[in-house]
Amino acid sequence: MRILIKPIITEKITLESELYGRYGFVVHKKANKIQVKKAIEEAYGVAVTSVRTMNYPIERKTKFTKNGVVTGKTGGFKKAIVQLAEGDTIDFYSNI
Repeated sequence: MRILIKPIITEKITLESELYGRYGFVVHKKANKIQVKKAIEEAYGVAVTSVRTMNYPIERKTKFTKNGVVTGKTGGFKKAIVQLAEGDTIDFYSNI
């Protein structure tokens, strides 16, 4: 099971990382906080002080168009916000 799926890079999370040292990741749905903490410490070589997780459910949408009723859904995911120790940073752009 791959714990870390991808980092979240938005304006809000970038500001949080600059001010408070918090980073966001999309993680596996069944991963718990301890597994997320270990995966980030191993992948990036930083010390994690706290982990907050959020589950986003599947969203189902229905549209009424000329061709009839169109239904669709967006996949659910789990997001983790990670607080790093003082002085630690993660550079997502070093491999580009």
